[in-house]
Amino acid sequence: MTTTDYTVTGMTCGHCENAVRTEVQQIPGVTDIQVSAADGTLRVTSESALDDAAVLAAVEEAGYEAARA
Repeated sequence: MTTTDYTVTGMTCGHCENAVRTEVQQIPGVTDIQVSAADGTLRVTSESALDDAAVLAAVEEAGYEAARA
């Protein structure tokens, strides 16, 4: 298992967290997602290392910006 942390800007509520979670969980290999609008964080656990570009694109698709922490 691999865990990777990201910072996400623009999230303000639980709906924002769910939007990010919905997009990121579609990436093959993702096994767990923890999102916090209060902290502006995203932690992704996966079977193996993920392509950062795929995670960042998923967050962007949800309407937010992200960077690897």
